Amino acid sequence: MVPVLAALVLVVGLSLLVVGVVRLAFVPAALVFEVRQRRAGPGPAGYGPLYDEAPLVSVVVPAYDEAVTIENCVRSILRSDYPRFEVVCVDDGSADDTFARLQAIAAAHPRVTAMRQENAGKGAALNTGIAAARGEVLLLVDADGLFRPDTITRMLRGFRHPRVGAVCGSDRPVNLDHVHTRLLALISHVGTGLMRRALDVLHCLPVVSGNIGAFRRDVLARTGPLRTDTLGEDLELTWRVHRAGFGVTFAPDAIVYAESPSTLRGLWRQRVRWARGLLQAIELHRSMIGNPRYGAFGIYLAYNTFAQVVAPFLQVLALVVVAVLVAVGGHGWLPTSWWAWVLLLGLPLSAGLLLLAVLLDRAVGDLRQLWMVVLWPVYSLMMTFVVLEAARRELGNAENRWDKLDRSGTVSVPGLVDGDGPGS
Repeated sequence: MVPVLAALVLVVGLSLLVVGVVRLAFVPAALVFEVRQRRAGPGPAGYGPLYDEAPLVSVVVPAYDEAVTIENCVRSILRSDYPRFEVVCVDDGSADDTFARLQAIAAAHPRVTAMRQENAGKGAALNTGIAAARGEVLLLVDADGLFRPDTITRMLRGFRHPRVGAVCGSDRPVNLDHVHTRLLALISHVGTGLMRRALDVLHCLPVVSGNIGAFRRDVLARTGPLRTDTLGEDLELTWRVHRAGFGVTFAPDAIVYAESPSTLRGLWRQRVRWARGLLQAIELHRSMIGNPRYGAFGIYLAYNTFAQVVAPFLQVLALVVVAVLVAVGGHGWLPTSWWAWVLLLGLPLSAGLLLLAVLLDRAVGDLRQLWMVVLWPVYSLMMTFVVLEAARRELGNAENRWDKLDRSGTVSVPGLVDGDGPGS
């Protein structure tokens, strides 16, 4: 192995190893979550302990140039087995025929309302939909999301007590037609299957996914509307829910399937946008970071800021230092055997955590992609440079461009788009 390349792998491998060790510390909390879930009942009406009867749920769907996906999305919602819901769709000034498709669906289904506004961004479209919605619970989803029939019901069970202000569902990739989308489908279980469970128990869940997040209307009245000047409106709103004194929980069985970026360029753009959203949330809520006034969440934000923002810069610095050492002092200290490299990369630890996460998510079928774990270091390196690029754009006051992904409409999961259900 070329010494400089070996040094690069060394830095990435050590980073993965450290991340794996930290995640290992979250395993007990994730297991506690699972035990609690198995013991918890669905509540007197089957919709969670907070509700004695089914509340009206408003599913708000913002859409911009989503003609490829919007019909499948809304129809999957309409197949829900939940008895009381409406679907409020807001076209954000699309240039394609998204709104015409929404109008056609609304004409055929009384539950659906189709609205249109001038292009103002996702946050503004969500605010428009929320203002028009009638529900006690607001379920905010993306226009490429595909529901299972029990998604809404399972989501409501996340409102376990009166101090829960928001619930995060479980989002999974639906387009498994590329190597990188299969990799994302596999490793995303560590975030959903393991970390979200653990952070729920620790009262530190930092984001309600924009793909599937439920908020109580009375809580949003306290926090205020979604911001329209940030690229991470879901993350920023979640931090405001915590700031207002409400908890955020995870509903692992409330699943939505959504598209992962179908190209590496699209993946890069999406992740840079997410990283910029994090940086903007940190700036807006810097008084919360490390502040014990906000309980465990404030303390967790200090760790999260270090891990997500500071650590990538330290990784690059370490890479430069190692490269210099290799150039001037030889490379005899690098591992020479394949098994030493495997251990150094932390692949056994990563694979073990991944296996646990997949089992917690009850997605054993995804283990057929387990061989892709060898690509994890490459993805990790890419995410390091994503943060650097996001920081560069923020420091340069770059425009808050959404960089919307091109949709493929690919659905690799069977049974999500076939036929009409009882809600239609």
